[in-house]
Order: sequence, then C-alpha cells, then structure tokens
Amino acid sequence: MNSRSSVPQLLPTLSAGRHRSPKRGACFMEFASYLAGERWSDHPRCTDPTLAALARAVNDTVRDARRSELVPDIPRVIGLRGDDARLGLIVALRAATCALPVSSMDRQRALAVAVLATLEALALHGLNEPGPRADALRVLEQVPDSAAWAAAHLAVWQVRAPELVRHGCDAIVRAAAIGLAQACVDDADDRLIAMLRTAIADAELFLGRTAAPRTLVDAPTPHDAVVVPA
Repeated sequence: MNSRSSVPQLLPTLSAGRHRSPKRGACFMEFASYLAGERWSDHPRCTDPTLAALARAVNDTVRDARRSELVPDIPRVIGLRGDDARLGLIVALRAATCALPVSSMDRQRALAVAVLATLEALALHGLNEPGPRADALRVLEQVPDSAAWAAAHLAVWQVRAPELVRHGCDAIVRAAAIGLAQACVDDADDRLIAMLRTAIADAELFLGRTAAPRTLVDAPTPHDAVVVPA
C-alpha cells in the first residue's frame, strides 16, 4: 500500500493573516480549528487564548519560507486549554523570556517588565514552576540595565495580576514575537519557532498532558480545502 494513502490529500496551506476559508490558506490557529472539527476560526475554543495569540503572532512574523515548519506543531495545541488563568501567565512568561535578550532596547525594557510582572503574578497564584522561573531569572541577569529599569518602573506602577491575566498576556506574546522578528540576529526564525514550541511544551507540562495529540492523519477533509501538492 502506498504510504501516502493514509494521509489526507486535502489540507489548507499555512500563510500569514486571517483567511475566509481553507481555499485561501490558513494561519496556525485556523488550521487548528480545522483539525479540531470546530467552526473555521483563528480563535478556536480548543486552545488557551494566550497560547493561541502566540501561535498567531509567530505564524505572522516568521518568514514565508519557514512557516511550513510549524505544521507538525499544530495538533499539539488542540486541547491545551483549561479554566486555570495561570496557563496564560506561563505562556506569556515563556514568550517574554525568549525575546528579551535580543530585542531592541525600548522593547527590551517592556519585556523585562513583562517578565517581572508575570513572575510576581504566578507567585501570587501559588505557582513557581522551577524551569520557566529559572530561565526567566537567568535571562534577566543577561540584561541588567533593562531589568533594573523594569524593577524601578514596577515599584511605581504596580501591575495587578487580574488585569495582567485579562488584558496583558496577549499583548506580551505579540510584543515578544515582534521583538524577535525585528531583532538584529541571523536566527530570528529559529528563535520564533523555538519560542512557540517551548511555550507549547510548558502548557503540556502544566496541564499534565499524557495522551498523544491528534495527528494530521485524523484531520477532516472539507470540500473547500486546498489540494496539497504531492
């Protein structure tokens, strides 16, 4: 039997931005809604909102030539959602931590504020994950001037944890993606892809995912999907 026979022949193609239907392509989260069997949307119910915001931001900022590398990660975000507000903080912390060392100075200060604020909010929620926290503290040590500026800023303008959860996390992950995309480094795309994958891994660990995620073989094949070239 041809090994390709078990793979759907009708799949959307990843591209930047929102799309009205699979015929016009799909962003990361639209593809996730498609695999999850939900209504076509870039804000599907199957994924934590902050993780979804990060996925959309990476999808839109990574170069076209590299975007297809994200496809194997799409099934991993399906089902990564819970009622615990801490998950969004964990994702935001990871994104800010990844982008902080190489972002421009102005954006670096904002990301340092994000790192310190999310660390404090997570502590208030009773969560001090050793891996993400250690990574964040190590990165802050790499940018002492921005870290000091952020600490002084937060001493005057305290960020309330509920507001950070409600409005700040999505802004943090978007700023992180833009910061990486615009950084003066040769491996910006590598960093963007790694940021999303590490955030997904953090979410999987937090939610205790043990079952294998859905694969592309499980995907539905609506009549208006685009044919993937052989």
